[in-house]
Amino acid sequence: MTSNAAPQPSLPAQMAPGKSALYIAGSAFLFLTQGLGLNLASANLAQVQGSLSATSVEAAWLAAAYMAPNVSLSAALVKIRAQYGLRRFAELGIAGFVIASLMNVFVSDLHSAIVVRFISGIAAAPLSSLGFLYMLEAFSPERKLTIGLALALTCTTLAAPVTRLISPQLIEIGQWHGLYTLEMALSLLALPIIYLLPLTPVPHGKVIQRTDISSYLLLAVGFGCLAVVLAMGRLYWWFEAPWLGVLLALSVVTLTTVILIELNREQPLIDVRWLASREIVHFAVVLLIFRLVASEQSAIATSFYQLLGLQYDQLATLYWIILAASVGGGLLCAALMDPARADVVHVLALSMITVGAYMDSHATSLTRPEQMYVSQALVSAGSALFLPPAMARGFRSALAKGPNYILSFIVVFLFTQSIGGLMGSAAFGTFVTLREKFHANVLAEQIVLTNPFVAQRIGQLSGGYASAIGDKALLHGEGVALLGRSITRESNILAYNDAFLLIAIIAVFALAVLLVQVGVKRLARPGLNAASAALH
Repeated sequence: MTSNAAPQPSLPAQMAPGKSALYIAGSAFLFLTQGLGLNLASANLAQVQGSLSATSVEAAWLAAAYMAPNVSLSAALVKIRAQYGLRRFAELGIAGFVIASLMNVFVSDLHSAIVVRFISGIAAAPLSSLGFLYMLEAFSPERKLTIGLALALTCTTLAAPVTRLISPQLIEIGQWHGLYTLEMALSLLALPIIYLLPLTPVPHGKVIQRTDISSYLLLAVGFGCLAVVLAMGRLYWWFEAPWLGVLLALSVVTLTTVILIELNREQPLIDVRWLASREIVHFAVVLLIFRLVASEQSAIATSFYQLLGLQYDQLATLYWIILAASVGGGLLCAALMDPARADVVHVLALSMITVGAYMDSHATSLTRPEQMYVSQALVSAGSALFLPPAMARGFRSALAKGPNYILSFIVVFLFTQSIGGLMGSAAFGTFVTLREKFHANVLAEQIVLTNPFVAQRIGQLSGGYASAIGDKALLHGEGVALLGRSITRESNILAYNDAFLLIAIIAVFALAVLLVQVGVKRLARPGLNAASAALH
């Protein structure tokens, strides 16, 4: 039986520049196709819910249905690829994605959309893996974990801003069907990439054991339940929907069962003991902190724009800047990718995110995209810089232990990025809700109708309706209602400022810990060098 091998093929040392460029372009296209499939629905829930006859909360199930199977499938795909070979894996993976994309044509209501989104979450997982494989195929072995990995992870960040840029035109064409006609077209264009640009075969053999199947199914149930809880908990509110507690308990039971099974296997699917080691726990914490600070842009800033009522055409330039900053940060990271420079890159990335988040924490109701160009560019570039060095360090650690540890490493990466992203959105969304209530109470306490300034403001707000409302009591009531709306808007803005500031504080804390670690390493290095010289 052959090994389940590393996720990257054993490539030739050199590839012609033209062919290498084709593989890089193919990888970027696969990432974009998969990313648009993920983001098109979640970024346009408010626009498509009418065509699906759904409320805003019901429409949120579309994102939950997609993530529930998607968050765990990468763990299964590693062994499936190792047993059946890259060629068959690629062909079946792209065929499944094409079929799932075609099913969007038959969506007519919310229930059918949820079913199709669930299937799409399953079908999209191989496409993401193929994106990584095609990018790594383009580079020689010594550049896989430097330039190759940096460019692959940069490509994963491009779909979100691109989605915001192209969505208005697609919505005008045909709401839901307009959005996913594009995904269908992209999937059909991706199909020939798999056949015209084959991946280098790797040794494969029978590596899937019967216990692997039961362990994966339990892992999928556990991660899936956790994903649904994190995606929907804030909307149904954590302590008010009993089924949230049932799903969370089921997640804990199934994941605990997986751990117990894997601890007692000679050839575990996931090496739990290695995952609990100090090095991997540290790696997981680093990735989790990254996902939390990256939520500044993916979760908080986007919701803030919606609060201000900004339309797509007002935000287009901002998203172009975010896209350019992500690409620039990724290219800079590729140039700096070296194990010796990893700490320097992380310091630079955290510094940029800290400055950007702190700048955003001073927003007001008059803030417009122009005031956020610099801050959001810093956050985008910092996010693109941070992940590749951390990923490369963890990947090298897994490779040093042996190919069987690759799957365990992927589970760590999967948990911190997929589940971590949902945790970030849920945590900061909940934080904003709680802080909004706090600020609303504080502002409401200051509204006293006998205060002449308050009375003047009510008069100003109701003045516009004086020609339409003759009754002074009704006119005054309208002014009070408008003032209440103003208080709600301002309290929400203050809550988002608190969230931006919290992101900056987390980034500063991570930066301080990193600087302490770097300082300790440098202080310890002379002692180690002296000890080595004495031994020789």
